[in-house]
Amino acid sequence: MKERVGFVGLGIMGRPMALNLLRAGHELAVHARRVEMMTPLVEAGAVACDSPAEVAAQADIVFIMVSDTPDVEQVILGEGGILEGIRKGSVVVDMSTISPSATRTLANRLREHGVEMLDAPVSGGERGAIDGTLSIMAGGAVEAFERVRPLFEAMGRNIVHIGGNGAGQVAKACNQVVIAQTLVGVGEAFILARASGVDPARVRAALLGGFAGSRVLEVHGQRMLDDDYTPGFKTALHQKDMRIAVQAAHELGIALPGAAQAAQYINALVGRGLGELDSAAVFRLQEELSGQGHGEG
Repeated sequence: MKERVGFVGLGIMGRPMALNLLRAGHELAVHARRVEMMTPLVEAGAVACDSPAEVAAQADIVFIMVSDTPDVEQVILGEGGILEGIRKGSVVVDMSTISPSATRTLANRLREHGVEMLDAPVSGGERGAIDGTLSIMAGGAVEAFERVRPLFEAMGRNIVHIGGNGAGQVAKACNQVVIAQTLVGVGEAFILARASGVDPARVRAALLGGFAGSRVLEVHGQRMLDDDYTPGFKTALHQKDMRIAVQAAHELGIALPGAAQAAQYINALVGRGLGELDSAAVFRLQEELSGQGHGEG
């Protein structure tokens, strides 16, 4: 018998993820703050609910995909929240990217009511959500992870259980730290190439075949060369994720100077009103700092 599934949060990522669960044959109850966001899901066979509590009352496993820590706290603990409708023995799966410490607190609150929680943030952007090829990094009890795994398989390909509650969020913070610093590194390489009178596109082609090759160089490097920052992942969201990483470092008393520096590029981009662009647009700031306009040597 298939689990009854609920999904709260139907934005750029949540909507295609929920659609993939429907396509896999699961009954789905959904809720979004804006009613119109539920329409494509209802047309595909989902049941619209007026609140997260109503979703939880109809589901054995409830997924959450919203923007930030306060949003998840509201969805779970707020008025009309999941905690009001959830039944003992259910699982709450938060696929948002939020604070690891807040995740552990939420998991403890749910456990007091006989409910397990998994934190399962994702990487792969909107395209990965649509194609069902997301990388999913999960934290929580192994038993809960194995129970949810068939549902994860409808949404992603690289599915890894990292550890206990909060471990998935730590892995996602690590992911964003690597991406942010790699963006800056790729940008600096292009700045150096251009200032030396060398075509950065040819440099990129050469580097892709060696140890410097990466998905960031492949995908975001091309965005930089094209000066096309149509978002795959918005700068404003990357800013939030880097805040989580830097805050975690503060809580742990560790130094992440590279992450902090990369975060400042992202902060500056948002400060200029460019938060809706893809975060690869940090290259525009690097060009300015080096006195280069796009395409100039």
